[in-house]
Amino acid sequence: MKVALYSQTYQEDTLDYVVELLDELHKENAEVWIEAEFHAYLSDNHASKAYATYTDTEGLDDSFDMFVSFGGDGTILRATTFVRNLGIPIVGVNTGRLGFLSTFNKEEVRKVVQEFKNGSYSIIERSLVEVSAESDIPELKELNFALNEITVSRKETTSMITVETHLDGEYLTSYWADGLIVSTPTGSTGYSLSCGGPVIVPTAKSLVLTPIAPHNLNARPLVISDDTLIRLKVYGREDNHLISLDSRIASVENEKEIIIQKADFVIKMIEFTSESFLKTIRNKLLWGEDRRNRG
Repeated sequence: MKVALYSQTYQEDTLDYVVELLDELHKENAEVWIEAEFHAYLSDNHASKAYATYTDTEGLDDSFDMFVSFGGDGTILRATTFVRNLGIPIVGVNTGRLGFLSTFNKEEVRKVVQEFKNGSYSIIERSLVEVSAESDIPELKELNFALNEITVSRKETTSMITVETHLDGEYLTSYWADGLIVSTPTGSTGYSLSCGGPVIVPTAKSLVLTPIAPHNLNARPLVISDDTLIRLKVYGREDNHLISLDSRIASVENEKEIIIQKADFVIKMIEFTSESFLKTIRNKLLWGEDRRNRG
């Protein structure tokens, strides 16, 4: 078993659970690689054996069996920029609050290894979206993809922007709003959900257009096929607007055409039998909770 370990939240109360995971992996004689900065933190705060390290540019390849992300959903989104198109299956151990992607609680960290060893899991392929523009955007040149969503939004202004939107060459509408979210099924439980978008199962072949605080009162989230080519052009009082890919942000000139489409690779997520997507939304969105059903 060859495993990569990653975290970007260095908290003392998390360290004990990382040590538990390493101990469980050691029992299975696993080959463990740790992200270089996180490895330096572990070395300074815990007397442990030396492990091989990797960075966002070297060390990882398709020979790894599992990539374990310690943190919240934001940590998994960052983890995808390490894994990219290598096809390494990712599993998240949640040390944050809600956690739709990082489904395992940190107290159950040993089960990650045990259930993987027992084959009590399936691999779910998560689609991504990618962006391109009329001219290069340096911040997005290497990492132009997102697992959750790509969002255009206003910058340095309280005024709304106009987002002219075309789908497969046909004009849809011009959203007058704070911005527009193009979400994958994975991202449907994130920013899009908080703006009134629908929850979509991860395996659905769809994308969601969700306006942010639209002044067009009849504007509603729109579910479209994931093979749709989306063209956006933003107008507003400022010279620039923002475009974000999950947690990465760039400034883009207004009236520059932006093209958004499904990426040509997927991210593989490990879904353990004990922690399915339906169980996650039932427990974390409290679906079916009703005081009248309590004894």
